Amino acid sequence: MSKEKLVFGNINYIIMVVGVLLMVIGYFIMASDTEAYGFGTKGLTVGPMIVLAGLIVEVAAIFYTPKNKA
Repeated sequence: MSKEKLVFGNINYIIMVVGVLLMVIGYFIMASDTEAYGFGTKGLTVGPMIVLAGLIVEVAAIFYTPKNKA
């Protein structure tokens, strides 16, 4: 039984999970805005900035290459 090598390393998957969690938190913050139609500070500023941070973390996780131990 051969062990197939994964495309990303373990650290990449951990960083991806952190990015997804950031995006979920951002969407939760946008949904919890109490202003009408989400036009408050949380719905228009804080939530989208956290979602954008999650997307940036996802891109960083894809491009991150761990250093091999020699």
